[in-house]
Amino acid sequence: MSEKILIFDSTLRDGAQAEGISFSVEDKMRVMETLDKIGVDYIEAGNPGSNPKDIEFFNRIKGLQLKHAKLVAFGSTRRGGISVEEDANLKAILETQTPAVAIFGKSWTFHITDIIKTTLEENLRMIEDTMAYLKAMGKEVTFDAEHFFDGYKADPVYAIEALLAAQAGGADCLALCDTNGGALPFEIAEIVKDVRKKLAIPLGIHCHNDSGMAVANSIMAVQAGVRQVQGTFLGYGERCGNANLASIIPNLQLKMGYHCLASEELLKLTSSAIRIAEISNYVLSGREPFVGKSAFAHKGGMHIDAVMKNPQSFEHIPPEAVGNERRILMSEVSGRSTIIQLINEVDPSLTKKSEETTRVMDRIKELEYQGYQFEGAESSVKLLILKELGKYKPFFTLEDFKTIGEQPHHKEALSSSAVVKINVDGQSEINAAEGDGPVNALDKALRKALEVFYPNIRDVRLTDFKVRVIDSKSATASKVRVLIESSDGQDIWSNVGVSTDIIEASLIALIDSIEYKLLNDMERQSDSR
Repeated sequence: MSEKILIFDSTLRDGAQAEGISFSVEDKMRVMETLDKIGVDYIEAGNPGSNPKDIEFFNRIKGLQLKHAKLVAFGSTRRGGISVEEDANLKAILETQTPAVAIFGKSWTFHITDIIKTTLEENLRMIEDTMAYLKAMGKEVTFDAEHFFDGYKADPVYAIEALLAAQAGGADCLALCDTNGGALPFEIAEIVKDVRKKLAIPLGIHCHNDSGMAVANSIMAVQAGVRQVQGTFLGYGERCGNANLASIIPNLQLKMGYHCLASEELLKLTSSAIRIAEISNYVLSGREPFVGKSAFAHKGGMHIDAVMKNPQSFEHIPPEAVGNERRILMSEVSGRSTIIQLINEVDPSLTKKSEETTRVMDRIKELEYQGYQFEGAESSVKLLILKELGKYKPFFTLEDFKTIGEQPHHKEALSSSAVVKINVDGQSEINAAEGDGPVNALDKALRKALEVFYPNIRDVRLTDFKVRVIDSKSATASKVRVLIESSDGQDIWSNVGVSTDIIEASLIALIDSIEYKLLNDMERQSDSR
């Protein structure tokens, strides 16, 4: 059996410290559920001594039994000059009743003398006392040696003494922290190897990404002997972020032979990344390794031809191994091979020479001449192919719409209203909505009308909206191309619309986006039967 690497996720604690991330208690509950389902070993849920939100969260989850993960409360060693029993932070940690705790302490002499302003001897006592106290209370304890690699470079003897103090106090694991994110992979490997010679208990690694090395440093640490890896699921964290577990896990498991997650859980890596990004109100980069929508996207004609012959030619792993998918992009540098790949997803019997293939290609060329660009908008291409092959039945018809925009003197932003009338299987529905501009109002009104027939539309939200003028010589009469990206928390897809009217172009893309969502859900239900 492959060797187990324990995955310690700090999205709810270290990740919450990232600029632009603000989890509500409900958000934290949903992230915790997602992490538990995918099978991480530890979920560091927050610092109960730092803010009311974390206290409320720990009260909500008190006594909760997760499917896989252990919940972890985070805090510091006791303060200098007081006993462990008197320390308010430790009391708050114990009140959470989590089975495991993570305690950070100083291992860099500079921080001890100049930041917390205590003696080197007292710092060692603070570490050992805290470990012994929490172990006596029945906790599994990880000691986070803060600034360990900087501390080791400044004074290796004292940095090791800090670890030995934690070991003497009974700590279960010693996590070596590259808190400033400045260490390089070869330094991590050398220092971890030296620490292993002097310590008798398991080691962990906690890296920040200030030098862009957090993933590489974590992997080098594992190769050098650590068996617990700390990070956040999408690299969220202060400054440049933390080590990205969504990259570390597949690298360790698929390329180095370690066991991090059950193989069936690794298949949920991409959907889990999308869900956590949605909860965090964070736009998941298409170029995110392993889980981004562009991670296995192919555009160049020669690349596409090679991938169709053998995917290994331009893919380092099979995309399905992490729950992602291969995407063949439509563009001016792709050809008939690209089209037939997409057509065969709808009708495997058709070939490059089929009359239907020619008809689809002609239609795409016609639309491109009108200003459409299908690169990155495969959802629109799929709908187009289905329509051209006569295999598509619309889920609804937009019978009429109207938008009204106004800017009262007492308001800073443009207020707009929209009314839409749709028809589903002969039944009409009229709905209205207000929004920040006509497109937003139309989007809201259309969804409200469709939710009457398709409640799953509630899960969809726009994650990106781009407008580009196509023929600028026509000035305000120019055609515009609107590209929207949507997500339902499980998938991400893009659609395109073109018109001389920006509202109509947006509406074309919006309708395609909703149609694609409904089609995707229908196909998913059919496959599950």
